[in-house]
Amino acid sequence: MTENTQQQPASNPELPTQYVPAEVEGKLYERWVDRGYFEADEKSGKPPFTVVIPPPNVTGSLHLGHAFEHTLIDAVTRRKRMQGYETLWQPGMDHAGIATQNVVERELAKEGKSRQDLGREAFVERVWKWKGESGGQISGQMRRLGDGVAWSRERFTMDEGLSKAVQTIFKKLYDDELIYRAERIINWCPRCLTAISDIEVEYQDDDGELVSLKYGEGEDSVVVATTRAETMLGDTAVAVHPDDARYAHLVGKRIKLPLTDRTIPVVADEHVDPEFGTGAVKVTPAHDPNDFEIGRRHDLPNITVMDERAVITVPGPFEGLDRMEARSAIVAALRADSRIVAEKRPYTHSVGHCSRCKTTIEPRLSMQWWVKVEPLAKAAGDAVRDEKVAIHPKEMEPRYFAWVDNLRDWCISRQLWWGHRIPVWYGPNGEMVCVGPDDEAPAGEGWTQDTDVLDTWFSSGLWPFSTLGWPEQTPSVEKFYPNSILITGYDILFFWVARMMMFGLYAMDGTPPFSTIVLHGMVRDQLGKKMSKSFGNAVNPLDWMDKYGSDAVRFTLARGANPGIDVPIGEDWVQGSRNFANKIWNATRFAMMNGATVEGPLPDAAELSATDRWILSRLNAVVAEVDAYYEDYQFAKLSDSLFHFAWDEVFDWYVELSKTTFIEGGEAAKVSGRVLGEVLDVTLRLLHPVVPFVTETLWTTLTGKESVVVADWPADSGFRDAAAEREIEHLQQVITEVRRFRSDQGLQPGQKVPARLDLTGTPLAAHEAAIRQLLRLQPEGEGFHATATLPVEGATVALDLSGTIDVEAERKRLTKDLGAAEKEKAQATAKLGNEAFLAKAPDNVVEKIRGRLAKSEADIERLTAQLAGLPQG
Repeated sequence: MTENTQQQPASNPELPTQYVPAEVEGKLYERWVDRGYFEADEKSGKPPFTVVIPPPNVTGSLHLGHAFEHTLIDAVTRRKRMQGYETLWQPGMDHAGIATQNVVERELAKEGKSRQDLGREAFVERVWKWKGESGGQISGQMRRLGDGVAWSRERFTMDEGLSKAVQTIFKKLYDDELIYRAERIINWCPRCLTAISDIEVEYQDDDGELVSLKYGEGEDSVVVATTRAETMLGDTAVAVHPDDARYAHLVGKRIKLPLTDRTIPVVADEHVDPEFGTGAVKVTPAHDPNDFEIGRRHDLPNITVMDERAVITVPGPFEGLDRMEARSAIVAALRADSRIVAEKRPYTHSVGHCSRCKTTIEPRLSMQWWVKVEPLAKAAGDAVRDEKVAIHPKEMEPRYFAWVDNLRDWCISRQLWWGHRIPVWYGPNGEMVCVGPDDEAPAGEGWTQDTDVLDTWFSSGLWPFSTLGWPEQTPSVEKFYPNSILITGYDILFFWVARMMMFGLYAMDGTPPFSTIVLHGMVRDQLGKKMSKSFGNAVNPLDWMDKYGSDAVRFTLARGANPGIDVPIGEDWVQGSRNFANKIWNATRFAMMNGATVEGPLPDAAELSATDRWILSRLNAVVAEVDAYYEDYQFAKLSDSLFHFAWDEVFDWYVELSKTTFIEGGEAAKVSGRVLGEVLDVTLRLLHPVVPFVTETLWTTLTGKESVVVADWPADSGFRDAAAEREIEHLQQVITEVRRFRSDQGLQPGQKVPARLDLTGTPLAAHEAAIRQLLRLQPEGEGFHATATLPVEGATVALDLSGTIDVEAERKRLTKDLGAAEKEKAQATAKLGNEAFLAKAPDNVVEKIRGRLAKSEADIERLTAQLAGLPQG
């Protein structure tokens, strides 16, 4: 364990009797910030450790998912800081194009205005004003949680430096012909009035209708089925498979399109599945991505039938109808024209919805800007395959490869006003000029800038290096790029992680943005159900922080964090973590009042009692165990290990076993006081990254040093004492067995009982005072009569229970329990003696039965001894 060189105290100040988080947390956090503990120095000679915060939306507020992820990142970063790294946890927020624009547009609507009323420039100014006044409340909430971020380096994806980075990489991609403009089918939201990417579409099963329609007449007719009858107005062909003999006579012919004065061709295309439905499909190239590709192969016209608000624009009786109104009207018209062959409703099918406003997405042919992702995605996949980047847990790798290996070109333009405007100018004679950050924009009559802005994920994909000052080769870039790890949810593996991988490798000469990607699961309620306001199970973590303290929320989240697995959480678990914080407080306060100290060196092993050697041996083992779990990102296991070590071994055993030593005083008490001080010092440092507030208060009080935030991380000294561990384990077994016997006899925990201890031949003789103290056993005294004798692990404990229990009632209870144990043994023995059963039963079932047999045998031995020990009457 590392010796910290901060100033030692002359004495330990007294702690308050109760720990009240609200009186401690805010003050401590501001002290940490004021002292610059979380800042990062690019001139430092320390090795760097860099991790970025997945930038929350400027419109957002802290939810349990944020609290969970931030707890894990903060724990890792705090430990690295204590280990001597120059740590940078980079904070910042995302401008969240659609979400932020929607917020401000709703505000304008309350005033009876629209963004068009203001105009683009004034609207953008209004958004900046909103951002300054109302945006970013999550920053204050992060402070509540204890996030150790470098606040002086906070960035925003629309600030000047990041805007320069966006313009630089756009220009570079454009010049390398990796950005292009083309008319393609995109996902269009008629509510947000913008294109959105594939990963911003949420699919859900909706009830609709499947209508089978007859196109053409007589032998020159064909039946097609559709869930979107309104799009038939834009049909430009019917497609069949080239090998489908049913339609061979129709291929190349033209048939009448119902409700219109047009005829359309029948084309043969291998995309059509002849086994599905009628084997014929309607082709609407302007409103379906697959149809668009069929249209390109057969040189079909593209007819757009709706405007940007999904209102029908085709002249005729349906013009001006919303798409859903048009669907019903067109089906009615087809029915009246005897064109409907079959109808199925409700027909449940998967339908895409805008992830932000939940409006049904409309596939729409549109001129947009695209990133050619194939070479970028290949580099992102190869970086993981070549082990330049590790994904943890490794089981998540196939999901990553399934995405990057099949990535389609990325539509990056958005029809918004808030965001990074596309740096392309169009001239009066068809010119198109891409402008870099150091270029002069074209001027003169007829030159206009593209009106679209970039997808929010475009700028956030640059986050690991743009936040460090890139495209300049700043000292921060040199020191802190690449990042050490990325900790994020598996749900944005595709949204954000893949984007950062592609851009980082491309912009930074093949250096990936991080060496390790740590993926965690989602927070769910205690029943494993997704948290949602609509489900009524959403939780505001601030409410729990107010009630139980931030440490309790953090510890609960960390204790549930198994790699890549969703995390169920309930309020009773947070209560349990609050109880743990109180236990740490009360036990440390008691220990300090009874002589626990960090002053002076640890005594040599020869001066230590077996109890002292045991706890120091266990302490070092736990240090090694926690280190191993941190390196494997096993937050649940390290938290559980610390919980049981602190609560069970330190507070429930060592402190209790040491009480008699402290009561007796003398040199032994001083030695144990120093050992207890060491154990508390190290335990509090181990706990600090997960529960920073209570540990800071206790550790600084115990040691008198500046702050545990900048203390040394404990190191395993290598000290182990297997003999002392066996001795104390033996002692624990004796105490546990006698406690169980006392409980079985109905004795109150504090009730004192005369007892004779025979510890001859065991190493427990030195612990007799502690045994009597913990078991409330008085000396024998005159008239002692052993009414119950317990043989436990080579020791014998004889108790005088005269007058303390109803002997006959106890005999009946024990006899009944003994009969049940013997029955259990007989059943287990019979199964294990059945060769046919053993041949067929799974190994885990057989092992379970063996466990039942062993337990029943132990119960029989214990109950028989208790019966024999009862007074005879």
